[in-house]
Amino acid sequence: MSSTPARMTIPIRFKKILSDAIVPRFAHGSDEDAGMDLFAAENAELEPGQWQSVRTGLSIEIPSGYEGQIRPRSGLAKKHGITLLNSPGTIDPGYRGEVHVILINFGPEPYSIKAGNRIAQLIISNYQKVEWEAVEDLQASGRGSNGFGSTGR
Repeated sequence: MSSTPARMTIPIRFKKILSDAIVPRFAHGSDEDAGMDLFAAENAELEPGQWQSVRTGLSIEIPSGYEGQIRPRSGLAKKHGITLLNSPGTIDPGYRGEVHVILINFGPEPYSIKAGNRIAQLIISNYQKVEWEAVEDLQASGRGSNGFGSTGR
């Protein structure tokens, strides 16, 4: 018998800006899904090569120390070439405006978005506060300054 560590539940307060907005939810539950579906709150038509900011009808209050990450849906990308222009999009804990999803159509055909369609995923993730420290030298590493393409692949 394996035991999994208990996970903390993070309360996320939200406000419906549009009365028919759909609250993000896990398709298979939080034990099986990392991302919650985000839903369009408006109709939109994306021509090939076009992008558009699509409303969700929600504003959310993310606690300090956490961020919202908006990520593409793999099914939309695979079947239609629809993805996010800024992926992942970040929702900062201090942001209180409406959540929008910037979708782009890389597919060859126009794509219609209807209000209520799943358009992206939302992941709530913690982040670390940092403090920058200026130094004269950094510790040596095996990689050094080898960057892009340094593994030969």
